[in-house]
Parts: sequence; structure tokens; C-alpha cells
Amino acid sequence: MTLGMCRAVSLTGIEGSLIDIEADVSAGLPATRIVGLADTAVAQAEHRVRVALGNTGQPYPDTRLTVNLVPAGAPKHGTAFDAAIAVAVLIAQGIVPPHPSRDTVVLGELTLEGRIRPIPGVLPALLGAVRGGVTKAVVPRENLPEARFVDDIHVVGVDDLIELIRLLGAQPHPRDRPPVPPSGRSRRGEPADEADELTPSNAERVHTPPDLSEIVGQHDAVEALIVAATGRHHLMLTGSPGAGKSMLANSLATLLPPLSRREQLEVTAVRSLTSRTGVCELPTQPPFEAPHHSLTMAGLIGGGSSLRPGLVSLSAHGVLFLDEAPEFRTHVLDSLRQCLETGTLTLHRAGVVGRLPADFQLVMAANPCPCGYATEPESTCTCTPSQRRRYLARLSGPLLDRVDLRVGVGRVRSHRALIDEAERLTSAQAREQVARARAASAERLRPFGHELNSQVSGETLRGRLRLTPQATATLDRALDLGTITLRGYFRLLRIAWTLCDLAGDESPDSEHIARAMSWRGGGEHDR
Repeated sequence: MTLGMCRAVSLTGIEGSLIDIEADVSAGLPATRIVGLADTAVAQAEHRVRVALGNTGQPYPDTRLTVNLVPAGAPKHGTAFDAAIAVAVLIAQGIVPPHPSRDTVVLGELTLEGRIRPIPGVLPALLGAVRGGVTKAVVPRENLPEARFVDDIHVVGVDDLIELIRLLGAQPHPRDRPPVPPSGRSRRGEPADEADELTPSNAERVHTPPDLSEIVGQHDAVEALIVAATGRHHLMLTGSPGAGKSMLANSLATLLPPLSRREQLEVTAVRSLTSRTGVCELPTQPPFEAPHHSLTMAGLIGGGSSLRPGLVSLSAHGVLFLDEAPEFRTHVLDSLRQCLETGTLTLHRAGVVGRLPADFQLVMAANPCPCGYATEPESTCTCTPSQRRRYLARLSGPLLDRVDLRVGVGRVRSHRALIDEAERLTSAQAREQVARARAASAERLRPFGHELNSQVSGETLRGRLRLTPQATATLDRALDLGTITLRGYFRLLRIAWTLCDLAGDESPDSEHIARAMSWRGGGEHDR
């Protein structure tokens, strides 16, 4: 017998790497051994492959079988290797003819009756395969719509092992072929429940943010919202209950431009890791995630042996909204600090380093105290000073220093604001302002390889984008007095550039700086 070889893809985060699967049948007592740092799910492929081959009428070696996953030093996780292992075993037995398989990968999980089930992570796996020079792929048919988003690779979908064997140019041993449910039906033969097939692209339609024109009496906060959307600046809204903080945060989604092709693929790649059914269409709007304050570290950051993405990655290129921010665990909030600085998340698990996208825009909303009424003029606050201090201390100084805009949101105190007939700014109008300002910043920042003001480095702000001493006088004085940090200094400069772009000016002046500084405080939550 010959050495059977097939290729698959191993995922670490959203990075895919090619794996060569070698199967060798040799003399000896019947035994199967899978080697190459396989986790439990991969090691159990022995049983799935053995039974699936038997139930489809294909032979399984009755001597010693060794399956090697190359490179042996890289950990392998999950069930996506099942189909490729089965192909390698069939080639080793001479059932499937050897073929130049270096340009083809096979992905899919096997059931005991020989079906090939969908797997999570098909999109990032195929993107990694293309980077490795692969030009053909075989995937579960249910993953085919998602797989077709990848360019420069020919993808074929299969339902079961028999179909896969025929696709590879072999004639399977005669046996009744297991029935395959028709498209659009569940595995029990019943029509698929739409709720069970909620893809990320459908899920984004569930979030229907309010239009900006629905917000009453919050002109300063709306202006800050437009600035945040333009420069992708992090934002914190502080105010009493009912002031409109959550409504403002949700309306931010209506101001953001559509995702670029690169962003669409990255957003879909991350969401693909959390969905077996795959994604039927690329999302057009930035993601918006708003978790409950009981969120754990694992839910926010992600992790596990297979580096499953958390909400910081699921909200990449979109918005992560933390309502009632002080109610979150402090260590959970502080875990955001690296992501806010770098836009990426680096995780170390069992000697493996995985990187996940974390280029999100953070929006937090908070009450000024546990009861929420500390900032009201006719204060009905029932909190003691120590309770207020402890409550605000849940948001650490290092975290707040990374938040660009801190805006106080006051309650609407007159019914006249409701009947005001003055035309309010709509989301469509604000979105045009954001688009024009982003175009201006992208043109200015093109030589530096950036598009948004929040991406500009401190070195660039000190160098080619340095402002005049007259423009930065107030800012310099604040730094000298220690009322802002050096990080805060540069964040204020980035906000000033965004204000300049919105106004259509050439460069920021002292008024832009002063306006930026007015939002840096944010009242009770200033540090």
C-alpha cells in the first residue's frame, strides 16, 4: 500500500495554516494512532472515520494505521480534519487514486453515517489556504455560500463521503447511499426553523438603532457623537437615568459608513468562528455589540484552547457599547486597555500565540452615582460621598485615560423641547458630514498610511502635523500643570483634527483645542 496524503487547514484565531495529513498502513495488529499534537476532538476522528467508512461500504485497514498531522509541533483543534483524514486513509488503501493534492484542501466533520457536516471558520480557513498557495477546496455543502466569498480559489461543496470519493475520481464500493436531506430542510427532514439559521448577516438586521432626529434636547451630546463617528474616537456618556445616554449610543450606528471589502471579510471571518451554519452574505454595516454587565472576561476577550473570539473581536470595525459601565467587573473593563491602544488582541495558549482583531470603537454609558441622581440640580441623590467615590472608582484611571470624549448628558427639563418645530439633524444628514470629514482626513493622512485621526501616532502629531504654539497654548499649559497625561494630550490633538475636518478648515486652531478639552473632562468621571 502507498502513503496517503491530503491537506486541511488549522485555525489559530482567524489565522489559517495548512496541515498535511499523512496516512500509513503497515503490517501489525489492528490499531490506529493519530499523532501531531491533536486535541481530543481530532484524536476521536479515528472512531468517526472508522464507522463512517464502514457505514458507507468503504474498507478500513485491519492492520496498523498511523495518521500524522504535519507540522507535528503545531496544535490542532476541532473536527474539521475528519474528511481529510478519511481521504488520506482511502488513498493509503488504494481506494482513491493518489493525485497532486498540494493545491487542494478538504474540510468537514464526519457523522457516523457518512455525512459531511458544516464546520465553523470556513472563511478564515480558506483565506489562510489561499495565502498558502492552494487553488481548490472541498467543503461541506452548507458552508458553500460562505466559502464563495473567498477569491482566487475554486470551491466545491459535498454532502457526504460517497460524493467526496466520486469527486476525487474514484468509484466507491457498492453500498446503499445514505439519503441526503434536500436543501432548506433540517436533518430530521422538517423545514428548517429560521430562528435556528440566524446568521450574523441576519443578526445585524435585528439591531434597529434610532435616527438622530429622534433625540430631543441633547445638542452638545449629538455634536460629540458626530465627532466620535468621524474620527472613531472612544466615547463616554455620563448622566442621570432617562437622560438619553443609551439612545445616543445606539444612534451612533446610524452615522458610520458602510464596511469596506477588507473589513467585511474580517468581520465575517470572526463571526464564522462562532457559527456552524456559516454566513450567507457579507455584512454591509459595522457590527454593534451591547453586552449585559454580567459579562465575563472570557466572553469579552475570548480564549480557550482554540482561541474562540470574544466581543472585542466580534465588534471589530464597529461599536462595543457598555451600558451601565460601572456595573461591569473592574478587571473585565481593565482587560480592554491593550485593545484600545493597539487595535489587536494577542492571546497566548499552550505555547501558541494567536492574534484576533480588536479595532473597535468603545462607547460607555454611566450614571454619576449608584442611585443616578448626583448631578441633578434639585438633587434627590441618596448616596453618601464614599458610595459615590467607590462607584466611580470602578472605572480605573488608565481605562478612562484611553477614552477620548467624556460627555455629560443632562435631562430634558422642558416640554417645549418636545414641541420645538426647529428641524432636527437627521442621521442621513449627519452621515454626509461624517463622510466628508473622513474623506478630508483620509486625503491628509494618506502619506502616513492612515485614514482616521484616531489612528495617527504621537510621533506624527509631534512632527509633520505639529500645530503652532499659539494653537496649543492651552493644551500645553494643562500638560504642564498635570491636569492631563501625555496620552491625553495626543488624544486631544486627534479630536482637534477631527473638529477641523468637520469644519472644513486647514488645521486646528485654539478654538478647536478648547472645544476638544471641554469634552475631555466629562464631569464626575474625570481623572
